[in-house]
Amino acid sequence: MKVDYHIHLEEGPYSFSFLEKSLQAIERFEPNKELRHSKDWLYESIEKINRRLAEGELSKWWLDLYLQEALNKGIKEVGIVDHLYRFKETEAYFRRFMDVSSSETGVKQAEWLEKVMVRNLDEFVCFIHSQKEAWKAKGVQLKLGIEADYFVGGEAELKSLLAGYDFDYVIGSVHFHQGWGFDNPQLQEKFREHDLIQLYEGHFETVKMAAKSGLFDFIAHLDNMKVFNHRPNEGSLLGMYTGVAKALVENNVGTEINPGLYYRYPVKEMCPSPQFFDVLVKEGVCFTMSSDSHFPNDLGIYSDQIKTMLMEKGITEIATFEKRKRVMKPL
Repeated sequence: MKVDYHIHLEEGPYSFSFLEKSLQAIERFEPNKELRHSKDWLYESIEKINRRLAEGELSKWWLDLYLQEALNKGIKEVGIVDHLYRFKETEAYFRRFMDVSSSETGVKQAEWLEKVMVRNLDEFVCFIHSQKEAWKAKGVQLKLGIEADYFVGGEAELKSLLAGYDFDYVIGSVHFHQGWGFDNPQLQEKFREHDLIQLYEGHFETVKMAAKSGLFDFIAHLDNMKVFNHRPNEGSLLGMYTGVAKALVENNVGTEINPGLYYRYPVKEMCPSPQFFDVLVKEGVCFTMSSDSHFPNDLGIYSDQIKTMLMEKGITEIATFEKRKRVMKPL
């Protein structure tokens, strides 16, 4: 069975690249009838983009494109999440732990947060729940999740933010190191200010603390610190990998095979790396499958390869989730 538990409906900032990728996604399902790059093609393209912007990502039309792709690729369970920083209710949490005040990094991150924090959590939760029955009728289980940034010291505040919402699962993720969003392309020059071994040690210690927090059902993209290919010799990381794997097992927290860095970032490698994957398998960590897609045409991307990767390691079950309970199902 193939599943995809890490799917986003939208992600800012709202650049021309966002418009181009949105149009490419729409055209996969609703091809433009006009000659490409003709004036009539442009008019029709503008109509499609106008509909996308007018209806927003929380529309049945947009979500149904994800359903179509799930059916096309044989994905049986689909988990829709959004980044916690997309929701206005979480502003105080992020401003407390992100650097939003320093002269360079802080200014850029404050501007970034303003651009991406555009939604209310209630409307997202209600919309996904409202579509579950329609998906079920088509033979696909729709699940509601959230991808929540973990900050050391923010456990109580995060727990409070998540309370009262009936998520099927909560993904923990680490996108920040001491307030710096290390996967932000505008801030990647800051890697040069760090000793890489110490940087990775700090990252993986944070991942371990996230696993121990009791807040998460699985941790996303464990080694995404490698996003821009700033990485030490991997042999020096093997002990860190083992420490993370043991923390996941001891706290009954899973992880994912996530191809997002492979098809969207310079490092061109999945999370976890092949060596990290071997360590996780050896220690008995449980896995789910994901795409980390932000557009419907990327749902389930590389799912066949990921399934093969797992089966070649002797893994016969995959983690699925419902109402914060993990259910292992045959792969």
